[in-house]
Amino acid sequence: MYDEEELSEIREAESRWESETLDPVLDRFGERKDRFASVSNLEVDRLYTPDDVADLDYDADLGFPGEEPYTRGPYPTMYRGRTWTMRQFAGFGTAEETNERFHYLIDQGQTGLSTAFDMPSLMGLDSDHRMSQGEVGKEGVAVDTLRDMEILFDGIDLDEVSTSFTINPSAPVIYAMYVALADKQGVPREEIRGTLQNDMFKEFIAQKEWTIPPEPSLDLVTDVVEFSAQETPQFHPISVSGYHIREAGSTAVQELAFTLADGFGYVEDAMDRGLDVDDFAPRLSFFFNCHNSFFEEVAKFRAARRIYARVMDEWYDAEQAESKRLKFHTQTAGQSLTAQQPLNNVVRVTIQALAGVMGGTQSLHTNSFDEALALPSEDAVRVSLRTQQIIAEESGAADIVDPLGGSFAVESLTNEVEEKAMAYIEEIKDLGDGSVRDGILQGIDDGFFLREIQEASYEYQERVEREEEVVVGVNEYTLEEDTSPDLLHVDEEATKERQLQRLEAVKDERDDEAVADSLDALREATEAGENTMPYIVDAVKAYATMGEIMDVFEAVHGAYTEQIGLA
Repeated sequence: MYDEEELSEIREAESRWESETLDPVLDRFGERKDRFASVSNLEVDRLYTPDDVADLDYDADLGFPGEEPYTRGPYPTMYRGRTWTMRQFAGFGTAEETNERFHYLIDQGQTGLSTAFDMPSLMGLDSDHRMSQGEVGKEGVAVDTLRDMEILFDGIDLDEVSTSFTINPSAPVIYAMYVALADKQGVPREEIRGTLQNDMFKEFIAQKEWTIPPEPSLDLVTDVVEFSAQETPQFHPISVSGYHIREAGSTAVQELAFTLADGFGYVEDAMDRGLDVDDFAPRLSFFFNCHNSFFEEVAKFRAARRIYARVMDEWYDAEQAESKRLKFHTQTAGQSLTAQQPLNNVVRVTIQALAGVMGGTQSLHTNSFDEALALPSEDAVRVSLRTQQIIAEESGAADIVDPLGGSFAVESLTNEVEEKAMAYIEEIKDLGDGSVRDGILQGIDDGFFLREIQEASYEYQERVEREEEVVVGVNEYTLEEDTSPDLLHVDEEATKERQLQRLEAVKDERDDEAVADSLDALREATEAGENTMPYIVDAVKAYATMGEIMDVFEAVHGAYTEQIGLA
């Protein structure tokens, strides 16, 4: 971009500026801190110049939006063509209550549904299981059988809505229910759209929700990928999720590296099964966190696209543009929300959402200001959605494609994040003797990821306690009085009673012989190493419960218990 003579002149000019303009001010006033760094502790310079991006090759490193390496965006018009999907997380109580919230959000202008499940559903347990006590409908909607799914989407045509499901160990069952519901509505499978999180690597690395061991869990993930490529080609069978890795305490670089490595691991497993990379890679999607350090987050998203395009091309010989075009959903940082002075969260979320837009996200969830205290209230959800709509319609942020591209600071940070993330990915690959997939499995087994995230989390908390990191309303600018807003309250006892009554009714009305036959067929397919998805679909259509289906996998593969301890 600049020749050596021009760079030399810039260096001389910078040196003059430092001695004549900067140093006198520093001598007199100093600066606020001795060291300036992002929330991930990535040090940022005072000033960036062309010298910081001297090695940048515009064609190879930036290019144009919609063209490799997609640094400037996956699509040529970006938000000038259509805005990102505004997808607010919703789910609590019973299917009836969540269906009501779905309709409310659609009426308010939401363009995609995103479903939160309660803990029993997430763990593949039925609501009447002894381990479900006190958790039914508490942090998301309870789904035990296809009957719940029918109620959840009552009045919602599956060919007119895109639905995201945040669920992992029992993701194949929820996906099967959605496919079965589409069949029941008469919607062709190839027309249903949505995203299944279905990211078990992330669970073993960070979120710690699992049922069976890592390798058979990976087999189930790939079952969904293979089935989806054939049956639901517009549906994303995995949302490779860095969000929860970041929520566990990782840095932005760790989030990016571990997430992309997970994605590459899934690619390798599907290819080992015999799938052509260009047959399934176009439907892979990703899910990132967006934290407080605005420029670091923008750099992270831009680096993510560049790394992905290059690796998919050079390591896996992807040929289609769609196989190399990274697409992702973004959610603002839950861990940044504070219970103290919760209205401050509106500002945090706005800045984070703007970073997601400046970084080129395809889909966005903005957290509600009261989520550090309870499930979001209707008023808080509306403000959260309006935040996105104001950014899209009033700020002008959506009018320019990659508006921060070419910034010396942003390009330098993008390069730095890419370099550090690739070093991690190569280290993971080395753990697996050249296989990213095997490196992830080895890293899970020996605690590599746990130690890395644990150390980063500990260091951040130390900085907060030393007040090197200012958290407004927590360790600075505090108030004595209670500032809690009115919160959403779920009648847990009534929710549980209603859910148990419906579950009992389904069991009374269904054909027990058909259920038993479908579960036997599923067990035989699992033992034979067949793709289990067709059998899961048959089982949910017979109204087998979530727990009954998941019990089959545990009976065949055994339950998983993490063996590693603290470093």
